Amino acid sequence: MSGEASRRPRAREAGLVLGALPVGPLNAITDVPDVRVGHVTLVEGEGPLVPGRGPIRTGVTAILPHGGNLFREKVPGALFVLNGFGKPTGVAQLDELGVVETPIALTSTLCVPRVADGLLEHAIQTNPDIGITTSTVNPLVFECSDAWLNDMQGRHARAEHALEAIRRASSGLLEEGNAGAGTGMMLFGFKGGIGTASRRLPTEFGGYTVGALVLGNFGRREQLTIAGVPVGRLLRDWPPSPEVERGSVIVVLATDAPLLDRALRRLARRGALGLARTGSIAGHGSGDFVLAFSNAIRIPHEPAEPVLQLPHLVERGRLIDALFQAAVEATEEAVVNALFRAETMTGRDGHTAHALPLDETLELLRRARRL
Repeated sequence: MSGEASRRPRAREAGLVLGALPVGPLNAITDVPDVRVGHVTLVEGEGPLVPGRGPIRTGVTAILPHGGNLFREKVPGALFVLNGFGKPTGVAQLDELGVVETPIALTSTLCVPRVADGLLEHAIQTNPDIGITTSTVNPLVFECSDAWLNDMQGRHARAEHALEAIRRASSGLLEEGNAGAGTGMMLFGFKGGIGTASRRLPTEFGGYTVGALVLGNFGRREQLTIAGVPVGRLLRDWPPSPEVERGSVIVVLATDAPLLDRALRRLARRGALGLARTGSIAGHGSGDFVLAFSNAIRIPHEPAEPVLQLPHLVERGRLIDALFQAAVEATEEAVVNALFRAETMTGRDGHTAHALPLDETLELLRRARRL
């Protein structure tokens, strides 16, 4: 990232505290132990669009639920579809079996098949018996449209970029804004992209962590709400965004709380409440998907016994409510971090996505006594 981007603060660095629960050490999805994230960012060319050649403003983001062999040690997972105007792959088997068995990849809409090929290549490299003496594998790829800035027809994010994103995946602090799959994305009429946040439950509730990673590419400027303040409507010097929403959002929720797929689907639904806090209406043209997984449980590809005995958190009382609250708060803050961290970018045909004006935004929040 450029020096300018590194100077743009995250929400908490600017003094904005969202929600009530404490955050993890990094305030990121990687606060969930052993979760790893890697980006490949593709930026090339300027000027008029030449379909198939550029300019290129796209990338791949890979989320690894753990650092082991995911095909051999699957994790429980579930998907909530808030609005299904999207083109992901692997969701039917995820819904049927309730497990994640590859890294979760995010990319540009028309690149889904090429990125899926990278996930398949990775699975076969690490499990040479796939499709020969054992079953096939289910790659999970989700997408948002970066058509405003990027040459989508070129499908520039390819299998090798997915493999590289997996290779780069680490458990540390990750890049936000114009990084990986977020490179060409728009958010509430401003530059959007990747955002992340986490919440850690108090010891009395097990000390579990919920982390969120958002690929933010949705909303009109007038809808933007931060900490309850209608920031988008109050930024009067900025022109309104197009009347029709053309974006999407992918939310990935990770936790170390022992939950199976049915409970994880409940958790995923709460991610939609976090989106609503920022002003999302899940518009007609928006593909809004929330995926939740738990890496506290490992499900063997070839169980030694016909019956598995797996831990599962009791879904009642204040503990499950605290996890729901964590999902809402982490999702909300991840969206705001995507806005705060993204920087102005010019793409095809001179289209410019302006960064959220932080000085004006923070002044509006001060006036509303949110800072």
